[in-house]
Amino acid sequence: MLGWLPLFGVLAGALTSMAGLGGGILLLLGLSVVLGPAVALASTAPAMLVGNLHRLWMLRSEVDGSIAKGFAWGAVPGSFVGGLAVASMPDVVLRWLMLVMTAAALGRAVGLYTWRPRAWAMVPAGAGIGAISAAAGGAGLLVGPLFLAAGLTGKRFVATIAAAAVALHVGRVVAYGMGGLMTEETLVRGAVLTVSVIVGNVIGLSLRDRVLNDVRAQRLELGALLVCVGLSVFGVGKG
Repeated sequence: MLGWLPLFGVLAGALTSMAGLGGGILLLLGLSVVLGPAVALASTAPAMLVGNLHRLWMLRSEVDGSIAKGFAWGAVPGSFVGGLAVASMPDVVLRWLMLVMTAAALGRAVGLYTWRPRAWAMVPAGAGIGAISAAAGGAGLLVGPLFLAAGLTGKRFVATIAAAAVALHVGRVVAYGMGGLMTEETLVRGAVLTVSVIVGNVIGLSLRDRVLNDVRAQRLELGALLVCVGLSVFGVGKG
């Protein structure tokens, strides 16, 4: 399994850097089928943290600071509480949460419903999204509609999502460690994924301006979500 991790990490980093979201949940669901949801959450968390830090650094001039800070005030404690809960949750519950999460994101993407929260809702939304994403992944899929409603687009959207994701992942990494999920084997997987996600970031950002427009970005997101739903259904059936 370790031999496939670099490929998964590169794909996750490239997808998120191009579309702004989707790579993290795709990576998480793929690993959860093989390793189980709790181990997959812990294995991907360090890579997602460092990968978003790297993406944030590359796009630091594009970040909307006021939105990112407001979101972080709720996201850090929310993700910490959700991360602590993961250690005691049965695998089947985590798998169902991941399925519900990806199905809801797919429904929004195809227009079955809309979610346009107010910009002032950043702190409470950050807390709720933090708790949910720590247990089911998919931070970007939840943050995306929130930041679109606040008027963010293009690189500003990608950069501010990266800043928000850093806040989310900090809380859950600490919580997973306190819950005993950060074993030596998990940290090795996390290190391999971290390097490969950074490589994927560079590839994705270099491709974004050359081959991607808004329509193609939406199609890329939809395709990733369809794969995610398939992986979620398979995971529930396996659990």
